[in-house]
Amino acid sequence: MKCLTSLFKKSLIISVRIILINLQLFILCKSNSTILYVMAQKPGIPKGTRDFSPEVMVKRNYIFNSIKKVFQKYGYLPIETPAMENLSTLMGKYGEEGDKLLFKILNSGDFLKKADDNLLAEKSSNKLVSKISEKGLRYDLTVPFARFVVQHQNDIVFPFKRYQIQPVWRADRPQKGRYREFYQCDVDVVGSNSLLNEVELIQIVDEVFKALKINVVIKLNNRKVLAGIAEKIGALDKIVDITVAIDKLDKIGLENVNKELTEKGLSSEAIDTLQPIILLEGDNAVKLKKLKDVLKDSETGMTGVSELEQVFEMVNMLNIDLEVELDLTLARGLNYYTGAIFEVKAKDVQIGSITGGGRYDDLTGIFGLKDVSGVGISFGADRIYDVMNQLEIFPKHTDASVQVLFVNFGDKEQLHCLRLLSEIRKAGINAELYPDSVKMKKQMTYANKKQVPFVAMVGETEMIEGVVTLKNMNSGEQEKVTVDNLISTCKETHNQHVRN
Repeated sequence: MKCLTSLFKKSLIISVRIILINLQLFILCKSNSTILYVMAQKPGIPKGTRDFSPEVMVKRNYIFNSIKKVFQKYGYLPIETPAMENLSTLMGKYGEEGDKLLFKILNSGDFLKKADDNLLAEKSSNKLVSKISEKGLRYDLTVPFARFVVQHQNDIVFPFKRYQIQPVWRADRPQKGRYREFYQCDVDVVGSNSLLNEVELIQIVDEVFKALKINVVIKLNNRKVLAGIAEKIGALDKIVDITVAIDKLDKIGLENVNKELTEKGLSSEAIDTLQPIILLEGDNAVKLKKLKDVLKDSETGMTGVSELEQVFEMVNMLNIDLEVELDLTLARGLNYYTGAIFEVKAKDVQIGSITGGGRYDDLTGIFGLKDVSGVGISFGADRIYDVMNQLEIFPKHTDASVQVLFVNFGDKEQLHCLRLLSEIRKAGINAELYPDSVKMKKQMTYANKKQVPFVAMVGETEMIEGVVTLKNMNSGEQEKVTVDNLISTCKETHNQHVRN
């Protein structure tokens, strides 16, 4: 009994001590107007997303700006759409696999309130979605664009040419070159059936990747050709399954593609007939000639071949440097494509497609606006970044880079430098003054880490003489110059970096 009493007293003393400690901590927190966390939460972000440092953002903006300049050159105008759309807008537009990758947003408040008890007990997420979620994050920019066109059809001019640079989200398995949140740079034209639009998109691809100095090949196919092939092998009702499977050829290999086609119900005879068609070899002219023989009894297939011939003829006439290759294994798994389909791959880096798109004859029809054809492509900014980073082809200095840093020698000098900075910035030079009057070594280290090409020093002598001592951080040379000379030197150096 004494043991139990002693144990109880010890427990009571420990409890009182804990209460007193917590009370002291509470009083301390209140007095400092702060909140104390006994264990700090380790910061983190969702898988498949990333933070971008200033250094990375400068490079990303270089990509965005380079692409945007080309879009604008061809007469395309910018729009933006919300990050989230109604699920009714998104569902059913990307095929069964695409629907699975949609990020769905739970309704506000008590989202289970409208859910049927039987459905809850059944634990069927597909049946529950419509009851607990009405919105989702956009999967791409094309379907929201189609919604935009229909909703604003009385306010826009057709053919309507737009570009859009915004993030999209897919609940995919994160891996190299594949993220759950990533940016797309889309360019589309709707309200025109002309194949000139396809050719113009090829020109845009050519100019963008020339500007970014990436060596690429653009692969071209036509969904009408694929439909003709499906008709040829007696499996027209399986066109979606065939295109989804073929589109994975370079990822999973021919054997696994055939296995998937078998699982989707294609006969072994149909699969055998399909092999030589999708593995057709030779240059574009040879492939087109063979396709004509194969698809001569398919009106749809021959229409696709004719469209490909016209596009290749115009591209050849333009003498575009870009390699354009007819690739019958290209299928683009999205259901809304109906004509030409594109895919761009980097030649010097092993990575998936960095640009893709195609023609969609009636995507707006699902929103009530019939017979409005469109065609567009999407540049994958994140994969383009990865390619450029791996090849180390980003320019050392961009329009966002600081071109000159003024050293801070003290109060009197910094006031003088502020006036000079105002004049320099008006001339279009990115410049800054180190905020604190600290040791020269620390200021120079700051300039080196930010890769600032020039450092300007203004002491009492320079103030009296009305000059600036300008140091070239690459060569180490320095000289006294006027502000006008400083401006012209910075501009000349910047333009040289841009040219290189």
